[in-house]
Amino acid sequence: MKRGFVVWFTGLPSSGKTAIARELEKMLREGGWRVELLDGDELRKKLDPEVGFSRHDREVHIRRVAYVSKLLARNEVAVLVCLVSPYRDVRDYARKEIGDFIEVWTKCSLETCIQRDPKGLYKKALAGEIKDMTGIQDPYEEPLNPELIVDTERGSPQEAARKVLRKLEELNYIKVRQSGV
Repeated sequence: MKRGFVVWFTGLPSSGKTAIARELEKMLREGGWRVELLDGDELRKKLDPEVGFSRHDREVHIRRVAYVSKLLARNEVAVLVCLVSPYRDVRDYARKEIGDFIEVWTKCSLETCIQRDPKGLYKKALAGEIKDMTGIQDPYEEPLNPELIVDTERGSPQEAARKVLRKLEELNYIKVRQSGV
């Protein structure tokens, strides 16, 4: 029987969370895992369309995502959560709520995230069109003890996903065979 778990990707907007999670999702599926990728943008549209971006709203959203993640993980699903989740205390809450939790910090400089900016959010925030943008008007509290730090300014999403895979094996969540996961 496989044991479900949650890989919680946290980092600034445009730091590479979803790109890495998509690669990891492919690898896990190839290894026979049931996988759910919970992306912050999609979750907000479907799960929390009424929730904004104030600190309180973000905490409500993250608590809801943690609960859904816990339900999936206890049903032997590998859950990949991609949320900025900027505050340590609510990430700590998610860790305690879920139990089988691996925090991956997608570390990337604000300057690089601003250069990437695929959705144009930083541009809007710097122009004053968006309020409460993490990294601009709202802080991002870097993790103090994540299970893994992935420097997304160096290497590809595939290389980063392989690092996460190795960490999952090291923590005894998965067994990696020579032919794959």
